[in-house]
Amino acid sequence: MTSKVNTITTKPTVSAHQESEVEGMALLKAVGNTPLLPLRRVTKNISPDVKVYAKAEWFNPGGSVKDRPAFNIIRSALYECRLLPGMRLLDSTSGNMGIAYATFGAALDINVTLAMPENASPERVSILRALGAEVVFTDPLEGSDGAILVARQMAKEQPDLYFYANQYDNPANWQAHYNSTGPEIVEQTQGAVTHFVAGLGTSGTLTGVSRYLREYNPEVEIVAAQPDAAFHGLEGLKHMPTAIQPAIYDPKIPDRIAEVTTEAAHEMVRKLARQEGYFVGISSGAAAVAALQLAAELESGVVVTAFPDAGYKYLSDDALWETR
Repeated sequence: MTSKVNTITTKPTVSAHQESEVEGMALLKAVGNTPLLPLRRVTKNISPDVKVYAKAEWFNPGGSVKDRPAFNIIRSALYECRLLPGMRLLDSTSGNMGIAYATFGAALDINVTLAMPENASPERVSILRALGAEVVFTDPLEGSDGAILVARQMAKEQPDLYFYANQYDNPANWQAHYNSTGPEIVEQTQGAVTHFVAGLGTSGTLTGVSRYLREYNPEVEIVAAQPDAAFHGLEGLKHMPTAIQPAIYDPKIPDRIAEVTTEAAHEMVRKLARQEGYFVGISSGAAAVAALQLAAELESGVVVTAFPDAGYKYLSDDALWETR
């Protein structure tokens, strides 16, 4: 079933010319309405009355789920006159959000500066440079939290130069998923979704989709997936008890938390590639682990998760793809 859900709408306060430029951007029409793919061969131990699906978010123009919040953050900032001509968009990123910002920034002639851990995959760095983004590398040992602190300091020191997008605290992040991803899931499952699983990074996907689904059907169960420890190899995900918690994260939303090991996520990435033909990234593997663990407990139901990106940005990680 093909979804025709519109992306998020916001009342503009910019000029008619600026509004026309943003709304007429061809890339806007390619954001969202991603396919809902079934998991079949990795579900051998699951009841035949339980179906598991994943939103294939790499179909977005920037290659990840982050296109949804990135575009909404930019558009909201333009409409509210917080991102003015001559200013640079600034944020911290582990890679995907930065690529999304850089993609739309190039299309809208907005300069982008990103604080990113120095150990980000070389593929992500190369993509950002190809798109013209300025990258400020941060201490790899401090992870995404270190990048957040650097971006905050840069914004504080030069407020006239930077529009600090602040994806972790910006409500336009989760609102993008409330207005697009959530309705798409309901439409694509014909309203049959019973469980939703999402990884915790900024928590935008979990927060926005869950709020929409709970309004549609209060009985939908929400599961948040996070790394099982503070030090982990699940790029893009946060271990919330030991990390800087995003302001948009509401710990009351998930009915439960599923903790995923790095090893289990890596193994699942390989399984999805070799058994399903889904070439996905590490956070997608973690989401699949949590979704399948949940599905194994059920007698019937429709479990939906989101696969944030494809595996192309992780090809340099030889250990991830080696045959086991």
